Amino acid sequence: MVYLAFLLFFNLISCFPSSHAQNTDPKLPLRAVNLGNWLVTEGWMKPSRFDGIINKDLLDGAHVQFLSTKLNKYLCAENGGGTVLVANRISPSDWETFRLWRVNESYFHLRVLNKQFVGLGNQGVKAVSNTPTHSETFQIVRKDDAPNRVRLKASNGFFLQGEYQITNGYGPVKAPQVMQAHWDSYITEQDFKFISANGLSAVRIPVGWWIAQDPNPPKPFVGGSLKALDNAFTWAEKYGMKVIVDLHAAKASQNRFEHSGARDGFLEWGDSNIDETVAVIEFLATRYGGSPSLGAIELMNEPWAPDITVDALTKYYKAGYDAIRKHTNAYVILSARLGPADPKELFSFARSLNRVAIDVHWYNLFTDMFITMTVQQNIDYIYDQRSSDLDSWISANGPPILIGEWTGEFGAKNGSLEDYKRYTKAELDVYGGATFGWAYWSYKCEENHWSLKWMIDNNFIQLNMR
Repeated sequence: MVYLAFLLFFNLISCFPSSHAQNTDPKLPLRAVNLGNWLVTEGWMKPSRFDGIINKDLLDGAHVQFLSTKLNKYLCAENGGGTVLVANRISPSDWETFRLWRVNESYFHLRVLNKQFVGLGNQGVKAVSNTPTHSETFQIVRKDDAPNRVRLKASNGFFLQGEYQITNGYGPVKAPQVMQAHWDSYITEQDFKFISANGLSAVRIPVGWWIAQDPNPPKPFVGGSLKALDNAFTWAEKYGMKVIVDLHAAKASQNRFEHSGARDGFLEWGDSNIDETVAVIEFLATRYGGSPSLGAIELMNEPWAPDITVDALTKYYKAGYDAIRKHTNAYVILSARLGPADPKELFSFARSLNRVAIDVHWYNLFTDMFITMTVQQNIDYIYDQRSSDLDSWISANGPPILIGEWTGEFGAKNGSLEDYKRYTKAELDVYGGATFGWAYWSYKCEENHWSLKWMIDNNFIQLNMR
């Protein structure tokens, strides 16, 4: 038997009465909070949810690189895929990075840059197949006392290393138990009572495409999230709140992030996925269109530019809008594209529709510009740039604007209690001018400043509702 050893690197049906329902108009602008990490998993918000998974660092979509311990060279998919694998690179880049598809806790498919799968053929190891089979399945065997030292075992016995990740990670027996316990405890009626008592008028609830096939969604997803969403509508009605149902994860992934349901970080949503995505929207409109608590349905969260074109997006948005209008006159929310795109690119299209709003997301994070700013510069940016952008959109005779995600965290490090109070006051002062409203991300999070509940409980934010 031949062994090749490598050193592994990784980066971690209607519930409510009446179709064609005339929903009670929400009182605008809404003051809302996102219920993130409830029905669509975002591991960074509560990492301990993954603690029971064996090889939890080797989940679907993990980016791994293999350094030969004998040759001291990296394994490489030549040309990014479509030909042989070699072990001859002194430093890793895209061709030397593999994305995992997890079969179980020990067996995996390896996907390369050009989206082919690594497999064993008559001429050795290649990355040529677009669909993984037995020949494209490898066992990752870790050394007990050095878990980053691994061997890759091919299908012939020789050795060569969000929601999808957590359910596939726990597997078909344990995942239903883990997910149900999470849905039952993470958000409860007491949370809706707290949200309402603090002056908020709505919740934005991210859902995934698989909810439309509950209670038997395609594996590895598990059933049960639909009942949790039903409960949310019941609690919202009890406490006089509105619900924005947000399709956060579209099948094939609209932005490659883990919260879009992506398996391996590739964005693959396009024209061919429009019909199946509209079907999810129509399911939601049919089920909740008659609820007095339905405030809006958001057709998609954070589509990514330029991969998703304006033409494809507006084609989908029109089809989704038409599907909703068969069941309810609730507001329809169109998410602006992330990346190199201007929210105003949707204004003309939106003006041709009735009762629609544009959703933009604002974080003073994720780029070097904000990291290098002082606390005061971050605050000034809100009052100057954010305010100017919002004013220009409103004065452009466009649709209502929703600041659908923002948070109390910012790029500057080591902010004090007073710094956070001043920063969130600036956000509230400016975002309060959004004509449809705003929604804080998120209600709960283990990163404290991202958690509105923690911020309220610890006096880091003063909501001061108008």
